[in-house]
Amino acid sequence: MIVGSIKEDLSSEKRVSITPETARNITGLGLKVCIEKNYATHLGINDNEYKKTGVEIKDSSSEVLNSSNLIIKVNCPSENEISLLKDKSILIGMLNPSKNKDQIKKIIKKKIKTFSLELLPRITRAQSMDVLSSQSNLAGYRAVIDCVAEFEKAVPMMMTAAGTVPAAKVLVIGAGVAGLQAVATAKRLGAIVSATDVRAASKEQVESLGGKFLTVEQTEDMETAGGYAKEATEDYKKKQAEMMKEALKKNDIVICTALIPGKPAPRILNEDLVKLMKPGSIVYDLAAEQGGNSAYSEAGKINTIEGIKVIGVKSLMNSLPLTASSLYAKNLFSFIRNLYSREKKDFNINLEDEIITKSLIRED
Repeated sequence: MIVGSIKEDLSSEKRVSITPETARNITGLGLKVCIEKNYATHLGINDNEYKKTGVEIKDSSSEVLNSSNLIIKVNCPSENEISLLKDKSILIGMLNPSKNKDQIKKIIKKKIKTFSLELLPRITRAQSMDVLSSQSNLAGYRAVIDCVAEFEKAVPMMMTAAGTVPAAKVLVIGAGVAGLQAVATAKRLGAIVSATDVRAASKEQVESLGGKFLTVEQTEDMETAGGYAKEATEDYKKKQAEMMKEALKKNDIVICTALIPGKPAPRILNEDLVKLMKPGSIVYDLAAEQGGNSAYSEAGKINTIEGIKVIGVKSLMNSLPLTASSLYAKNLFSFIRNLYSREKKDFNINLEDEIITKSLIRED
C-alpha cells in the first residue's frame, strides 16, 4: 500500500503533509511512501532527506496521484488533481467541505473515501490528530508577534529615568485554542491582557494564563457538545456590544479569533465599535478569511480607519510554514496509524470508530 503526497500551490500554501520524520513513521507501519520531486525544497528540505527514510521520489504530481492508494494533502485538490486521483483510493486533508462542495462531489463520485480532518470529534483519542488545535495554537502566537511589529509603541511597562512607559493593553475576542495562545503570548511580552468568549467555561482558562475575563451576562449554554462556540442570540449580541464599547476605548490591540464551525465568522465589531478605539490602535482579525469578526476587515489587507489599523489575515501559516508543516504532518500520521490495519495490511474504514465516521465525508 502506497501513501503519496504532492506539492501544494506555493502561491497560496507553503505547508507540506509529510516531513522526513513522519515519512519514517509511516514506513515503519509497513507502508510505502512516495512524493513529488522537490516536494519541500521551499522549506529547506531536499529530496535526499526523504530518500534516507525510504521515500520514493516521482518526477511529477500525476505519477504520485496515479500510483498512490492514499493521498494526503493540506488543501482540497484542484480540478486537474481530482481527475488524476485513483478511483477507490483514499484522500485525507483539511478539505473545507462547506467551501469546496463541488470538488468534494467530484471526488466522491470516483468512489474515493474522503476524510476532512477539521471534522474530527473532540475526544481524547483524537487529540494527536487535531489539526485545528495544532494550527490555531501557532496562529494565536503569530497574531501577537505581528501586532507587536505593527504597533508603534513598546508593549511592556518600562520604568526609566526619563519616566514610565505604560504597558500596552490587549483584548482577545474568542478564547479557543488561538485565543488562549494569544493571551499567553501577549502576557509573556508584558501586556495587560483581557479576553472574552461566549463560552463561560473559558473564563477559568483565561484567568489561569493571567488574563482578565470580560463577562457578558447570559442564561443559556453557548457551548456545543463538541466544545465549540454556538452562534450567539440577538439578545446576547446586544449585551456584548455594550460591553465592547467600554473595552475598546481602553485597549490598544484587539485580536479577533471567534469562529463557528461550518458557518461564516460572527461579526462582533461593527463600524461604530471599531471607531471607538484610539488612533494608533490595531484590530487583528484572524477570522478574515471566513468573513471576519470586525468591520473593515479584508483578508490579506491592512485598512486604516481614522488612524486605526484593521489587519485582515490571510494564509497565516505561510508565516510559519516549517513549524506548521511539522505539526500538521504529525497529526496526519496519527490519523493514518488509526486507519491502517497491520494485520490485514490494508486501510480499515471502521464505521464504528467515532474518529473515522465523523471525519468521513459522505454523499448528501
